Amino acid sequence: MINRKYREMLNGKSVIRQLSEFATARGAEIGYENVFDFSLGNPSVPVPQEFNDTMIRLINEAAPTDLHGYSQSLGIPAVRAKIATSLSKRFGLPYTADHIFMASGAAGAIAHAVRCVTEPGDEVLTFAPYFPEYNPYINHSGAVLKVVPPNTKDFQINFEAFREMLTEKVMAVLINTPNNPSGVAYSEETVKKLAEILTEKSEEYGHEIYIISDEPYREITFDNKEIVYPSKFYKYTLSCYSFSKSLSIPGQRIGYVAIHPECPDAKDMVVMCGQISRGIGHNCPTALIQLAVADTCDLTADLSVYETNMNLIYDELKDLGFEVVRPGGTFYIFPKALEEDAKAFCEKALKHDLVFVPADSFGCPGYFRMAYCIETEKVKRALPVIRKFVETEYPNR
Repeated sequence: MINRKYREMLNGKSVIRQLSEFATARGAEIGYENVFDFSLGNPSVPVPQEFNDTMIRLINEAAPTDLHGYSQSLGIPAVRAKIATSLSKRFGLPYTADHIFMASGAAGAIAHAVRCVTEPGDEVLTFAPYFPEYNPYINHSGAVLKVVPPNTKDFQINFEAFREMLTEKVMAVLINTPNNPSGVAYSEETVKKLAEILTEKSEEYGHEIYIISDEPYREITFDNKEIVYPSKFYKYTLSCYSFSKSLSIPGQRIGYVAIHPECPDAKDMVVMCGQISRGIGHNCPTALIQLAVADTCDLTADLSVYETNMNLIYDELKDLGFEVVRPGGTFYIFPKALEEDAKAFCEKALKHDLVFVPADSFGCPGYFRMAYCIETEKVKRALPVIRKFVETEYPNR
């Protein structure tokens, strides 16, 4: 007999992937340049030349066993040390290599982090709107994911609902800032308030409540603003990072868990991650890619195109009368649909070869997500198509 749980998951495929597959198939019919595909958050900007140069240098100069052999279970020590030094300089926290665990992207980092701080049956809270893959990330660990309803005014935390759901069964809170799908970045006030509540409740319940901070979009920030680093405000924080967006290398699957240096069990937790790897198969990320990101971890691709695209789309949506909160980062925008049923709205958009993602699975019905990590030229061509769609399908809005 095959596993029933995973068979059942075949009936609940990611709506994002389904729409991306539709866009690809439609593109084969009419030319992909004529499909305005805002479905998939796949970074579109070129990799920094320095990263490619580093890869070439390593291949030409490094020992084959260093590049192609198994790395250590916690990650290559020199790589961990370089990342720790970078984080310490940037955020003023005394990270060392002992606080860093190398993982296969932010997903792998979260998979380890949640298993570090929960037992089966424990609860993890997250905040809508949220990335729907958090469901398998958390629930397949044995913990139980529960979703705090959204604050649709500004997509900061709905603290009233959060307090009601923060029971003694909660061992961790999973946050994502700047956020997929809303693009909103939590304010310093929001993060400080979250830390204060968790400190209060940890003392009341007699156990730590950890923050698992999902941070793959940390470098994509708009209006010259810094993204708040949650670890600066709460010592029980596990920062889960990916270089997928900053260096535009999602296919390389490389990231890390950085455990707050002042967390009492930080060094043990990093070693525990090595043991967790034995059970979930996220062992030993590729040595070559670890070495390459170590030498380029303070660089980014040219991320400015995302802000250019955001401004074009945001201004057009506002002019068309959409309710939409201006993103503070990422390459997503999250408008309210022009009818209550966002699925119906997105189906109508498909008739115009506009591929939007309804937000029911993000915990925020009535909204939809646009991923604008596409060429600016295509964004500009999409704007009159969006206007025509709205005027045709919603003439009396």
